[in-house]
Amino acid sequence: MLRLAVATRAETFERIAAPLAERGIEVSHVRTAERTLPLAEPGSEFEGFDAGFVYPSRAMEGGVADALLDVPWVNDREAVLTSRNKAGVLAALARAGLPVPETVLMSNPVEETALRDAFERFEPPVVVKPNSTTRGTGVTKVGDLDSLLGVADYLNLIHDSPAAGDRSFLLQEYLPEVRDYRAMVVDGAYAGAVERRPPGEARAADRWKHNVHRGAAATGVSLPDDRRELAERAADVLEIPWLGVDLLASPERVVINETNARPTVDAATKYEPGFYDRLATLIRAQV
Repeated sequence: MLRLAVATRAETFERIAAPLAERGIEVSHVRTAERTLPLAEPGSEFEGFDAGFVYPSRAMEGGVADALLDVPWVNDREAVLTSRNKAGVLAALARAGLPVPETVLMSNPVEETALRDAFERFEPPVVVKPNSTTRGTGVTKVGDLDSLLGVADYLNLIHDSPAAGDRSFLLQEYLPEVRDYRAMVVDGAYAGAVERRPPGEARAADRWKHNVHRGAAATGVSLPDDRRELAERAADVLEIPWLGVDLLASPERVVINETNARPTVDAATKYEPGFYDRLATLIRAQV
């Protein structure tokens, strides 16, 4: 039986373990963060693996795990870091002719006049988001220049720290009344999708963030062919074999908002038939 190292013990681990075991792949958790680890004598927990699922979320700890495991990853360090760079993703997709939201990268420090000029490119409100966080962390919406300057002041305080690895953030057009989809792509082919919606009370209160980790519900949906193709093309441009592609759909257009090379796996009933067969094939292809 092939042994697969998984650097998370959250929902994805619990959902993939049994289906992959049925297909001859033993899923085992390798803890890489929030622990102590002797580097010269790490113990047997890092031995006997044939492949890794996705590179750990923390790059420094991931480098240690990568060295100790010495296995190929379905999504390696390059894939995870590529997807995490929201601006880099949008730039690559736009260059390839794929639809993305109007976005400006702000690389701190920038002058107030530059902030003003960037803000004036948009019709308020404007979305402000960190360039490399997940789960909607730090994303906010501002309706006027003074509010943007205040948010930028707070970001400057953070970016002034020598420990800040990323000193950039994005200004992005706000798309009202959109439907939010996460499409899964496995080895270049669409494998299913969910629509993410805030609970009823949150929608009534004008909650515009649709992240599942902030209470949104993910409902399995069947996307039309053109939206499936968008997700597949995004994965092809980025050259990432296991990818979540976030689509925002308004009555006027559909855009690719973000991607995630460490996507959470939902219930199998929300994906296309054969989802786990295709995932198992992708994992075996790494060995």
